[in-house]
Amino acid sequence: MVAASQGDVEAIQLVLSHFTGYIITLSTRLLFDEFGNPHVCVDEDLRRRLEAKLVSKLLLFDAM
Repeated sequence: MVAASQGDVEAIQLVLSHFTGYIITLSTRLLFDEFGNPHVCVDEDLRRRLEAKLVSKLLLFDAM
């Protein structure tokens, strides 16, 4: 976390990969097709926004 908060790209990728499952769970939506059949899918726009928010808050994190 400290290295990621200091801008280390590899550390940021490690934090993102750690939270990937949670982010995907948060961005999963139930959609219905034209016949009314339900389909579960990941809202990619929401997933990217959540990842961007995590990175932005991570860079503001003060480890001290």
